[in-house]
Amino acid sequence: MASHNPTPATTPATAAAGHGHDAHDVRKDVKKYIAVFVALLVGTILTVMMWKVHFDNPAVTISIALFIATIKAALVAGFFMHLISERKAIYAVLLATVFFFASMMYLILWHRAEVPTNSNWWEGNITKKEGPRHAIR
Repeated sequence: MASHNPTPATTPATAAAGHGHDAHDVRKDVKKYIAVFVALLVGTILTVMMWKVHFDNPAVTISIALFIATIKAALVAGFFMHLISERKAIYAVLLATVFFFASMMYLILWHRAEVPTNSNWWEGNITKKEGPRHAIR
């Protein structure tokens, strides 16, 4: 008789529970997280170094700081929050946000002509009246 030793099958339930990963997959993920950590460390060092550099225009300094911060935030959100692998869900939420924002802007513009009676509607420059309305003594 032949000996039957079944190998454990990787089912979606065991894979979702964290089982079924081999050492190669874990090493690959660890290398990826270490690379992201090093990139974040370099970004932090650049941020500290930029504190000592003085540009003539403050807008340049702010732009560089925001660029470094955006790169670091994208790395954290993409890899540590696993948003890189969730593109479909992110695009669905983004599409819903754009839809509702456009809908709200449409409602505002649609009702713009329906100002209630006896209410003030200011367009353009407000003209300055002669003298103060109420004298403060």
